[in-house]
Amino acid sequence: MNKWYIEQGKDSDVVLSTRVRLARNIEDYPFVNKLDTEKRNELNKSVRDVLLPEDSSLSYIEMSSLSDIQKISMAERHLISPEYTSSSEGRALILSENEDVSIMLNEEDHIRLQVIKAGFDLESAYKKADEIDNILSSKLNIAFDERLGFLTQCVTNLGTGMRASLMLHLPAMTKQGVISRLASTVSKLGLTIRGAYGEGSSHNGDIYQLSNQITLGISEKEALFNLESIAKQLIEQERNARKELVEDVSYLDNIWRSYGILKHTRKISCSEFMELISLVRVGVFENILDIDVKKINELTVCMQPATINAARQENLQPAQRDIYRADEIRKILGG
Repeated sequence: MNKWYIEQGKDSDVVLSTRVRLARNIEDYPFVNKLDTEKRNELNKSVRDVLLPEDSSLSYIEMSSLSDIQKISMAERHLISPEYTSSSEGRALILSENEDVSIMLNEEDHIRLQVIKAGFDLESAYKKADEIDNILSSKLNIAFDERLGFLTQCVTNLGTGMRASLMLHLPAMTKQGVISRLASTVSKLGLTIRGAYGEGSSHNGDIYQLSNQITLGISEKEALFNLESIAKQLIEQERNARKELVEDVSYLDNIWRSYGILKHTRKISCSEFMELISLVRVGVFENILDIDVKKINELTVCMQPATINAARQENLQPAQRDIYRADEIRKILGG
């Protein structure tokens, strides 16, 4: 079965993926920071026993059974948060076969349920997350207050407990130098734009995460509508900016040079790869380069450092990884 991140979704020239994440806690247990390991494991098994009989594509993974490399690779693939890799004690993950559903147990909250879809697909991602949430709510005592909504360990998640986000590829707007102004504008509208891995992360490959900030005093549907409306404007802005860019011979040259380097390189770092693949992606969607976009999607995820090590099942040093990455890129691009 193909992983979700290889597929090409709606508006995927700009929107790489859609994620809907729900934070939930169970009334019968204190918040995670007050739970001992025994109670954490008990909670994990209770969630497992509710969900796994409902969906045969789900598997249950004790985080303690994974190596550090495997955990970091999961974070690179956005299956778990970077913080979740720091400790395995009393933690478990419920994961679907194609990795579009991942449920962290005992992260900041008891249950961090997320659904990821390729491209711009808020409706489908929310529908799937809501279905799983309904199963959990029907069989577990989910902590909820009539006035405050869903109760969460961090007050910034009170209310809907929902964070919906879009992973955006914005090379043209980045080149125009408008991202800082954009971040200021969307913050006034209840949204935030950050690097691909959230607050404080960089925007390698011109990839950004746009998400809702407000969870209290607003419904899930209203939050999704707000995010969708702003995203549609950004998609149009980015597309218009790209049309101007590709009329510049220098920018076209950069696209072709990037493709040439990737097809023939013998050694390449992850940061350089992300810079070049960003230009190649523009070339593909502007009909300059004839490459299957699924190859670009696969490379973008699978050429990350820990994901390479996890695939090889060994801890390659950076220089060794750079050689292996170059070999794999040439194979996939036909160099």
